[in-house]
Amino acid sequence: MTAPVIAQSIQQLQQVFPRAGQLRWIGLRSERRAAVSSVSQVRVETGRGLVGDHAAQRSGSLRQVSLFQFEHWPIVSALMAHTALSPTLMRRNLMVSGINLLALAQARFTIGSVLFEGTGLCEPCARMEAALGAGGYNAMVGHGGIVARVVVGGEIALGDVVAYALPTPQLI
Repeated sequence: MTAPVIAQSIQQLQQVFPRAGQLRWIGLRSERRAAVSSVSQVRVETGRGLVGDHAAQRSGSLRQVSLFQFEHWPIVSALMAHTALSPTLMRRNLMVSGINLLALAQARFTIGSVLFEGTGLCEPCARMEAALGAGGYNAMVGHGGIVARVVVGGEIALGDVVAYALPTPQLI
């Protein structure tokens, strides 16, 4: 017989994940609107973002890094009637699997030893039409991922663990 489920607050439920995720892909754009290059590892700077990515040139932005849910990739491909889309077309920096990114949109989380803070959703833009083809914008609605800022920098690499980070207790 299983133990009864004890009622928990929404705040408590938001801190429980069934498992950690994994970093599956890393992409950088050297300039705004430039093509995305795939890399296997990257240095991440506190308050800036991924070294070599154009977004890291703007210190203090809430959109320092963009993340995409790996599990949504085949859905967007199917909606676009493609057998497989290249992750470079998604125009995001990081693709992760195994953990629900939308649950991290307003939370702190780690990738390897780097601490990020989700700052919101990464809604699709008009460039999805050019990147994916006619209907690309609508194919990405609900599948755009999230954006985050870097709280503590370091190095990340393919295969790194992606995990929820418990909130830091407030000092009184």
